[in-house]
Amino acid sequence: MDLTTPTLIGRLVRLEPLSREHHDGLVEATQDGRMWDRWYTSAPTIEGVETAIEQRLDLQAQGNMLPFTAIRQSDDVVLGMTSFYDIRADVPRVSIGYTWNRESTHGTGTNPESKLLLMTHAFEALGCKAVRYETSWSNQQSRSAIERLGARLDGVLRADRLESNGALRDTVVYSVMAHEWPSVRAGLEHRLRHR
Repeated sequence: MDLTTPTLIGRLVRLEPLSREHHDGLVEATQDGRMWDRWYTSAPTIEGVETAIEQRLDLQAQGNMLPFTAIRQSDDVVLGMTSFYDIRADVPRVSIGYTWNRESTHGTGTNPESKLLLMTHAFEALGCKAVRYETSWSNQQSRSAIERLGARLDGVLRADRLESNGALRDTVVYSVMAHEWPSVRAGLEHRLRHR
């Protein structure tokens, strides 16, 4: 499995390999809607953006994550971050997550296009047999978005980990299998075409 992070380009969004140069844009993005103030998301605080970048770059150096910065194509505004993680070359499988985007972009099509770009790379370039998504049971917005992508519910892991506020988190697990990918891709392309 090729673990280099490519630049993935769509009509609405561009996913660039995360770098320290994205810091100021990510600080601005996290302020749009106070994204850190949602205990069930992975968005950093303003002060925590630098640490979040360093953590993701360290995980990349260890071969455990491929982190991206999402950038709007029309004006080069930084929207947020997303990643491939839980990379399993033996299956092969990746998870897509640790995603957050500035609030003003919610519902604009940039997130589904980001997921289309990521899944296309996972299935068609990396040869994955499955792509997995996980989210908190409490994050209904994320659960609905994952379901709209065409991912299927695998199950709920009760008391799986702690949320940032210390509460026990139930993790909802979804996946798209390689044999489902053509249908999922067609659905996403149709959805984005009719935006």
